[in-house]
Amino acid sequence: MTENAKSIYGLVGYPVSHSLSPLMHNTAFKELGIDADYRLFPLKEEELDGFFKDLCEKNSLIAGLNVTIPHKENVIKYLDGLSPYAQKTMAVNTIKISNQRKLTGFNTDGPGFLTHLTELGVNIEKKHIALLGCGGAARAIISVLCLLPERPASIRIYDVVKEKTDTLLSDLAARLDIGIVKAVGSIDDLGIDKADLLINATPIGMKPEDPCLVDEKLLHKKMLVYDLIYNPEETKLLKLARQKGAKASNGLGMLFFQGVLSFLHWTGLELEKKTKDKMLANLKKGLHQ
Repeated sequence: MTENAKSIYGLVGYPVSHSLSPLMHNTAFKELGIDADYRLFPLKEEELDGFFKDLCEKNSLIAGLNVTIPHKENVIKYLDGLSPYAQKTMAVNTIKISNQRKLTGFNTDGPGFLTHLTELGVNIEKKHIALLGCGGAARAIISVLCLLPERPASIRIYDVVKEKTDTLLSDLAARLDIGIVKAVGSIDDLGIDKADLLINATPIGMKPEDPCLVDEKLLHKKMLVYDLIYNPEETKLLKLARQKGAKASNGLGMLFFQGVLSFLHWTGLELEKKTKDKMLANLKKGLHQ
């Protein structure tokens, strides 16, 4: 790396064109006077080998990465180490790259999700949770909830591919006490009508033509409906939840809080409130452009 070259950070996934992460991180770099640029790296699975080979070269300018769908598990084989929490989840959304080009994987999704729930005034101790999807984000959420001293009463999980759910839970069970988690065979078996928290951790809802996965009759005003999707700002699921009088939130807060933690891992810098406020403001602005 040349002495005064601009550092590059970015997001690896496919697709990534919808991501608002560049708005957030480039705001932070500008506010702190850091000569760096956050970019999008749309990579298919077959392109990962070449990308990570180049990443380890001494002349690479890439200093840190985020990872999104569908690569949160795929990238682990390229890493030199994992944080304790990432080891338990076996899903990575943040990669720190040392000056020696050593790659360490972290997961900031789970802590980011919990921080946002706290901001929303939600306490999940002894609550009943219904979870749609079993990808990398669902892994992180199940892991962080099961690691809490004050755990939920139950987590029911459904994915259209049952084998994926079974594999996920048997994998997590090797490293965590997941006694409160149960895989179910259909959305009807999630117990949504009695759930305190419904989480959509699938990408269904990102496209205008996507259906709503949940029968609106099951939604009720005593629940929080949390959709990890943040673009669009209001999915069909969130719209129906609000019409039913339920509390509803998209995943923008989770994106923000996991991003603040990613920034800390990359730079070692705790962001001040004024910087975080500008990051969040630009994220919200980006949704309306």
